[in-house]
Parts: sequence; structure tokens; C-alpha cells
Amino acid sequence: MDVERMIAFFTEDAVYHNIPMEPAVGREAIATLIRGWSAAMEGIDFEIHRQVCAGNVVMNERTDTLRVNGVRVPLPVMGIFEIADGKIHAWRDYFDMNTMTAAFQAASA
Repeated sequence: MDVERMIAFFTEDAVYHNIPMEPAVGREAIATLIRGWSAAMEGIDFEIHRQVCAGNVVMNERTDTLRVNGVRVPLPVMGIFEIADGKIHAWRDYFDMNTMTAAFQAASA
């Protein structure tokens, strides 16, 4: 999980909002959030099931498989990306927080 490489894809004033949580506003806040996750996980695999693009908006339905303590936990996600000047200006992910919490609890047991 190359956080610095990931952060380069965001505009300086980007917003990353996992809807059950508070949004991260600005590239540095997003970096802090992703660094925290990368410290808690071995990685994430993304399987995109459907994706559509209209103008500067990209939407995808996907499964994010979290790898935590040797356990693989699938998390269904709906993501919306708004692009500005070739970079992510806004990213919103919609998922069930209970599924994610249960996944981390199971992996920590």
C-alpha cells in the first residue's frame, strides 16, 4: 500500500468521504486516514463489478476485500468519484459499517 503514490491522485482540496464516517478534507487529511488504515491492514483488493462514467463523474459497484491478520474480508461498496483536472476531487464510498466492524473484530480474534 503505497500511500504517497495513492495521495498523488487527489487534488489538494479533495474530499474523501466514507459515508458512515466523517469526511477527510484535503490531501493531507486523506493521507492521514489512508496511513492509519494501511497500518491496520496488510492490503486491500478491489474487484469492480460495474462501472459507469458520465462527464467528470465515475461510479462503480465493487467488492473491497480487506486483508487483516491473514484474514480476507469482503466488503460490498458503491463508490462515486468526481474528477477535476485528471485527479480525484471528491470520493464517496457507501458501505455497511457493521460489516466492516465485524470484519476487523473477526480478524483480531
